[in-house]
Amino acid sequence: MPALFIAFEGGEGSGKSTQIVRLRDDLLAQGHRVFATHEPGATPVGKAIRSLLLDTHEPITPRSEALLFAADRAHHVQTEIRPKLAEGYHVLCDRYIDSSIAYQGTGRTLSMDEVEQLSDWATGGLLPDLTVLLDIAPERGLARAGGRSWLSGRDRLEREPLAFHERVRQGYLSLARRHPERYLVLDAGRPVDELAAEIAAAVRARLAEQPPP
Repeated sequence: MPALFIAFEGGEGSGKSTQIVRLRDDLLAQGHRVFATHEPGATPVGKAIRSLLLDTHEPITPRSEALLFAADRAHHVQTEIRPKLAEGYHVLCDRYIDSSIAYQGTGRTLSMDEVEQLSDWATGGLLPDLTVLLDIAPERGLARAGGRSWLSGRDRLEREPLAFHERVRQGYLSLARRHPERYLVLDAGRPVDELAAEIAAAVRARLAEQPPP
């Protein structure tokens, strides 16, 4: 059976990591091969880029930020995601191109279309078969992410003002409206088990739609 590429998106504290683990375990129990990964920083090169992006207190211009995320993604796709898909692994990725469009396109008020074109070029046009958007109000998500205010967040993006995170949320919802064929939008405030069951059902439906190899 052809492999699926599934991206998990959402703001800070939306529960992406938890749902990736739940879906990974569900697929493994069914006998599938699964590769779970994340952005930025999944490769040695990516870790260096991630440090530049998130661990610094130095200002980074919006266009520079978008280019650095694209560089991480280009390397990640070429060295890990495409090879794993070719080997028959279902790939589950914590953040992908829509993170850049939402965070740099709407969060930084760059052009969504330009950031989307940059991501398309960086990935060679690789899109997820399914994008799971865990939607949550920014103030709730930031509090969930560690009981801290957004101004004392752990990384540079978490420290952005609440208005930035609200623009990010609206960017995600706009993308979901633009690409309903690949989006599953869920209220991240629902119980974890309910969310996991709905995601698993959506993935089973996608698998059933896959043509034979």
